[in-house]
Amino acid sequence: MELVIASRNVHKIREFRSILKKINVSVDLFSLLDFPQYIPVSETGNSFEENAIAKAVHAAQHLKRWVIADDSGLIVPALNGAPGIYSRRYAGEHATDKENRTKLLNAMKDIQETARQGYFECWVALASPEGLKKTAKGVSEGMITDKERGSLGFGYDAIFVKHEYGKTFAELEEETKNRISHRRKAIDKILLVLEAIVQDADALPR
Repeated sequence: MELVIASRNVHKIREFRSILKKINVSVDLFSLLDFPQYIPVSETGNSFEENAIAKAVHAAQHLKRWVIADDSGLIVPALNGAPGIYSRRYAGEHATDKENRTKLLNAMKDIQETARQGYFECWVALASPEGLKKTAKGVSEGMITDKERGSLGFGYDAIFVKHEYGKTFAELEEETKNRISHRRKAIDKILLVLEAIVQDADALPR
């Protein structure tokens, strides 16, 4: 069975591939990098779930393949939920990860440590060419630092400290982060469904 990761973000694709190695059945993994002519749907939903579903369903219909997609972001209650669904473009439509982190740190410069809680939320959607099959949510809770720490990861990883670990996601080894991340938690809830689908597909006569 072929499964397309609906992303061109090389960091996210690598994380997906690492997590999906857990699957106990044979899956040929692709990403949108393998389909340069495909134009993804715009992220116009009002929630991470809506965006994940739109990306998965649109890609599955146009590529005629099974697709797994996600939408995720950082939520800071002290900033009324910002950056939220605008995490990727918090500092502007074409902002870099560094620019987004800088804007967030500036927005929080007067917020005391006790109020610097934040969490990553991720929704993953699985779709076939016929439509949506499954969605799942994962959350990672932690604190926002007052400066960047670490050189690994991407997005807001360098300013997010995961509870119980005392390190930012950008300071954690990739294997550790992929074991505890919001994306991992969401994908784990999809795996059993995906394994059953692949097994059913393999059982069909060829």
